[in-house]
Amino acid sequence: MRKYIFLVFCLFVFTSATKAQDSDAVSYSSDVLKIEKIGDNVFKHVSYLETEAYGKVACNGMIFIDENEAIVYDTPTTDGVSAELINWIENIQQKRIKAVVISHFHADCLGGIGEFHKHGIRSYAHKRTIALAREKTAVLPKSSFRKRLNIKVGDKETQTIFFGTGHTRDNVVGYIPEEKVLFGGCLIKQMNAGKGNLEDADVDQWALTVKEIREVLPDIKLVLPGHGKEGGAELLDYTIELFKNN
Repeated sequence: MRKYIFLVFCLFVFTSATKAQDSDAVSYSSDVLKIEKIGDNVFKHVSYLETEAYGKVACNGMIFIDENEAIVYDTPTTDGVSAELINWIENIQQKRIKAVVISHFHADCLGGIGEFHKHGIRSYAHKRTIALAREKTAVLPKSSFRKRLNIKVGDKETQTIFFGTGHTRDNVVGYIPEEKVLFGGCLIKQMNAGKGNLEDADVDQWALTVKEIREVLPDIKLVLPGHGKEGGAELLDYTIELFKNN
């Protein structure tokens, strides 16, 4: 009987711990913004974009934190939602946002950049991103780069790299070498996703660009796509397969 009670108690503790872990994964949630912990120092932020072709679309960005500093990859879709994200990082987490990096020129990546500028946060994007965004919006990233951007956050280096065209002509990825985490943005697809919006795509080059990422960064453990569920390096393999015959 005692053995039975002990087993029931262990099962209860395990179940409670599992539920707590599931609950703790969601760090913040409102009607317009969700922030979810997906790694030791890595968070996914999700905001929403109303589109004619696809309806309401959930859009991912990434936050990386080390010590008292943070970097944000892609803004939420509006300034109002960016204000929520900035408040969570700076006032609730009490981390200084060192930079926001834009992965490409579409609204799901830089729609809320104005709010970052209001807070004095430096913004970066590929030179092509700024040129392409200028045709669509008056609020642009303030600093540019061509091939690679390295920014130290806390004691760790972050890299933003242009590997080639794909979803757009300007798409870049973010990489945290010590964490082996890749923010793929819309260049990388979640498992079983379709090809999505191809309006500005280079479908002939897409698979080759992702293949180069796979070769240059062979140790990737966590990949966050621009839309949908994060995963491992299999997301790169899936994206390569999806576009290899174009």
